[in-house]
Amino acid sequence: MGKYDKILAKILTGLSDKDISFLEICNLLEYLDFNERIKGDHHIFYKEGIREIINLQPKKSNAKAYQVKQVRSIIVKYKIKGE
Repeated sequence: MGKYDKILAKILTGLSDKDISFLEICNLLEYLDFNERIKGDHHIFYKEGIREIINLQPKKSNAKAYQVKQVRSIIVKYKIKGE
């Protein structure tokens, strides 16, 4: 199981939303072919074919739990998978 598969599995289980590293979730979204735009501390991810945009801000070194839930719901809704 690769590095990104482990992060994806951790997000999909939903057991540790507050313990997901901000850098890990950003790298995962880039791995899943999302484009990133940065404005201040807002990291905005978007992808063709996906209506929602993902707006992430760090909480210290972790992602905010509600934003991890949003990422999970988009991954599940659109059945996004890694390579």
